[in-house]
Amino acid sequence: MDLTQFSPSSALITVIVVALAPFVGVMVTSFTKIIVVLSLLRNALGLQQVPPNVVLNGMALVLTVYVMLPVGLEMAERARTVHNPMNSTQGLMAVADAAKEPLRDFLVKHSSPVQRAFFLKTAQKNLTPERAAQLSERDFVVVVPAFTVSELSAAFQIGFLIFLPFLVIDLIIANILMAMGMMMLSPTTISLPFKLLLFVLVDGWVKLSHGLVLSY
Repeated sequence: MDLTQFSPSSALITVIVVALAPFVGVMVTSFTKIIVVLSLLRNALGLQQVPPNVVLNGMALVLTVYVMLPVGLEMAERARTVHNPMNSTQGLMAVADAAKEPLRDFLVKHSSPVQRAFFLKTAQKNLTPERAAQLSERDFVVVVPAFTVSELSAAFQIGFLIFLPFLVIDLIIANILMAMGMMMLSPTTISLPFKLLLFVLVDGWVKLSHGLVLSY
């Protein structure tokens, strides 16, 4: 494709798409749930900067690519069926229209019906009757916020289950220290090695990564 053939309108659309790519990558992929779960795990362990943010983001990105690979391949396959030239606005729109369906199916599959119904009803109230009648649960204006809220809800549910065993360890250590009269010693400092030992013994990183991937 000759880049000199781009029209001003198609070049503007391309720049906008590139600028919005990080936002789209976060909000319509599995990245949100994965990074929230990993951050909650770090807080449950009582670690502030270990693993560092760059490691958590990198791990979340790798798992996201693994989860979204089938969707991305199907989108690319759909885009190849479009014969319009990519250097025109109509061509770019046609490619986007053909490639969006696999992503739409992914968002619908992993969003809660309750959330879709809520955002559909809310959107219909804010639109004119004519436009509201054309809106459905599969429109992106409905499925994108429903998917994001559903992912956050699932991430916090996973985080609650992650916190429970570490909370039990904190309570046991705190009670032992109180019984020994060592109330001035921070229970968190003593419980941290035990929490790390438990996480290592159960092969926590592997099980958590496998569970996040299999949730899709």
